[in-house]
Amino acid sequence: MNNTKINAKDGMQKFGKFLSGMVMPNIGAFIAWGLITALFISTGWAPNEKLNGLVDPMVKFLLPLLIAYTGGKMIGDVRGGVMGAIATMGVIIGADIPMFIGAMIMGPLAGFVIKQFDRVVQGKVPAGFEMLVNNFSIGILGMLMAILGFYAVGPLVVMATGFLAAGVSIIVSKGLLPLVSIFIEPAKVLFLNNAINHGVLGPIGIEQAQQAGKSIMFLLEANPGPGLGIILAYWMYSKGSVKQSAPGAAIIHFFGGIHEIYFPYVLMNPILIIAAILGGAAGVLTFSIFGAGLVATASPGSIFALMALAPKGGVFGILVGVLVATAVSFIVAAPFVKRAAKNGGAEDLEEAKNKMKNMKNTTTISINKDTVKKIVFACDAGMGSSAMGATKFRNRIKSLGLGITVTNSSVDDIPKDTDIVVSHVKLIERAKASSPQADHVFIENFLQDSKLDELYLILETKVNSKGLEEKEIEEVQVVEKEVATTDKSSILTENNILLGLESESKEDAITRAGRLLVKGGYVKEGYIDAMHEREKVVTTYIGMGVAIPHGIGEAKKQIEKSGVVVLQYPNGVKFGDELAYLVIGIAGAGDEHLEILSNIATSLENPDLVEKLNSTKNKQDILSVF
Repeated sequence: MNNTKINAKDGMQKFGKFLSGMVMPNIGAFIAWGLITALFISTGWAPNEKLNGLVDPMVKFLLPLLIAYTGGKMIGDVRGGVMGAIATMGVIIGADIPMFIGAMIMGPLAGFVIKQFDRVVQGKVPAGFEMLVNNFSIGILGMLMAILGFYAVGPLVVMATGFLAAGVSIIVSKGLLPLVSIFIEPAKVLFLNNAINHGVLGPIGIEQAQQAGKSIMFLLEANPGPGLGIILAYWMYSKGSVKQSAPGAAIIHFFGGIHEIYFPYVLMNPILIIAAILGGAAGVLTFSIFGAGLVATASPGSIFALMALAPKGGVFGILVGVLVATAVSFIVAAPFVKRAAKNGGAEDLEEAKNKMKNMKNTTTISINKDTVKKIVFACDAGMGSSAMGATKFRNRIKSLGLGITVTNSSVDDIPKDTDIVVSHVKLIERAKASSPQADHVFIENFLQDSKLDELYLILETKVNSKGLEEKEIEEVQVVEKEVATTDKSSILTENNILLGLESESKEDAITRAGRLLVKGGYVKEGYIDAMHEREKVVTTYIGMGVAIPHGIGEAKKQIEKSGVVVLQYPNGVKFGDELAYLVIGIAGAGDEHLEILSNIATSLENPDLVEKLNSTKNKQDILSVF
């Protein structure tokens, strides 16, 4: 039963993610249409009859075609995108309402059709006829899909939209619209917010906005009030790091419109979903009383976006609705937060954030190989994060006795005999191209990621399924690379360690590490620029509060000798959404630095030791460990 619930939830999240994936890349176009509508329609802020002529073609043609192209491309690359746009013209012409739902159906469907066609004819097209087949296949299949959309899909979507609109009208006429918060607010915390906003409420709202100049549908999910009230309750009544994090979260949520930032606060104390529901319902009721609405989807749900897309004369009602939602959510959440703080029963915020990441990223890894002999951790350069990740995972699976080699390499030079490749999510295409024969595991950091836990469990299952008598008893292999005779003590010295630094930007921290490497005679000045370029490719934050900035590629020419520097930031440096307390700059001329990285990775398995290194005032503590 529990597995069924989990699978259902995962399926819903994947479906929601797919729907929002068609819309999110085109939000800029939706905003442009919304601004043109708010400004230039006859009841807008600056009525203009000629510019008003943009409104109808954009909503009927431009926006659905963009959605269809994106959906088709998600399935069948560029050819799928073109097919999706062609097919969607059929549903657009066959209906007199904006065909957003039709585009969400026809785009991916057409992409799937052309993808299957390409798979069938692969390797069967005579040389010299490839372009002819490619072009005519899209032309013929696109025509057939457009006809299907015109005669079948379009009318069905019109009928379904009519039912939805009628249902909404009944709910509104009966004064029951606030009750939709019972479904919307929990769905938001399950990361279905974009799917609901863009896949369900958006299409209904656009049709209403065309007729009435605005729609309350655009406010149901986008209202920042419920989340703001919960964050303010934590700010007022919580303790420790949670209380300290709340002001920044409130600013990002309310002004930046990133609602996901309050989800961990609900996950820490799940009963707070009641506060979100009641706050949302109060906001909807207020919007209804004031006749509030927006002219287009507000995404992200920032107060600035709500104001920008408000119709003329509609700002006040929106502000009151947001304020009421915030107040109700705060009042309901406050006693629960107080009680949790008093009893010490609330989860740690970092733990809640990890839960949130696991909920959001529901993809499970798949290992198809029956026999695993080599696992390679691959990063852009193969000299820093991958080395530490390989060391930690090698130590972790050692007790399994599977005889698996665990090593590291550059993502572009993965050994051909590799069975499993572990690399960063931003290196997917390069990793697959470099090692198509291997199974791939894509992670967000190399030291602490749920996918590594899954990989361990899969390997552990192999041990249990074989039985102890069949298990290989040889030790896990460590790939020994030829190590130069450089004195290891010269790679990391007391002069290379800076303690108690004030928090600064990621860029400044990387520059500081680079300058310390230059000062130590390890690299030339040009290496600092290479470190910044490396950070743009994939973040060098590897987990456990550690970042390891370093150069790649041509940067090797800037290295005089191997060196490691350590910068300690007791209050942390922001690397994306994470805080790094230790910023370890690396310059590797050969492999001398790998021993130090191995020691670092091993030491990070001890949380108490990590905590000590993050706050120690004695450089010898770091030297003795690293």
